[in-house]
Parts: sequence; C-alpha cells; structure tokens
Amino acid sequence: MPVQSKTKKTPVKAVAPKTPRVPKPAKAVKLPKVPKVKAEETISKLRIRVRAYENKILDASVKQIIDTALRYDAKIIGPIPLPTEIKKYTVNRSSFIYKNAREQFEMRIHKRVIDILNPSPKVIEALTNLSLPSGVDIDVKMA
Repeated sequence: MPVQSKTKKTPVKAVAPKTPRVPKPAKAVKLPKVPKVKAEETISKLRIRVRAYENKILDASVKQIIDTALRYDAKIIGPIPLPTEIKKYTVNRSSFIYKNAREQFEMRIHKRVIDILNPSPKVIEALTNLSLPSGVDIDVKMA
C-alpha cells in the first residue's frame, strides 16, 4: 500500500504584475461669461508721486494738491504714505588712523502717492499751475 502524506498540495496561482493606475481625465470647467467693457467705461487715473526730505513740507504740499483737486470736484484716493527711503553714509573722523572713530549720516526721503480718478482738463490745468515749495519733487503719470 502506498503511503500518503498528510499535507495537501495546493496549486499555485499565477499573479499578473500590477499596472499603475491612470487617473481619470478631469471634467471641463465652464467659466462664467465676463461682460465686455465699453470704451466709455474706462477709468483714467492721474497718479501723483510726491517726494521730499522734510515730512512737514511734504504734508503741506500734499494738502495743497488735494485742496486744488477738490475745488474742481475731482475724485481722490490718498494720500497714501510710502515707505521712507533711508540712505546712510559712514565717514571716518580721522584721515589717517583711528579707524574706530567714525561718523554716520543719513538722508530720509519721505514719499506720498495721490490718485485722481477721471481728471477733467480744468483739474490738470490747475495742478500744472500750482506752485509748491522748493525741496518737493513731483512725478505725474497718466494711467
């Protein structure tokens, strides 16, 4: 009589290698319709940048610009204070030795921005005829 072993042999299944998952394509998103802007609705802007070394003179000249613009019923945004630009200079006190003896000087440049929306020709003419104190630098841009 043949001897049978007590362990059962189970058949081995062949396993296929896993394929990487491919993501499903994204659905198309519908964007809302943007209304067309007419040429009449464009907003022109007069941007005035004012710079000075002294903040008191700067504030006085900005107030003068705003008063002039308000006199002609212009819509104003500002004045917006910009960061103060600080230039520092270090100088030796002695010309030859004593490197540790130094002096430091600094120049502060204060800045403001004023926007005038839809300026009329009268406003522009009044601003060009405005006389401001010396030491105040003005940059005017049309945007």
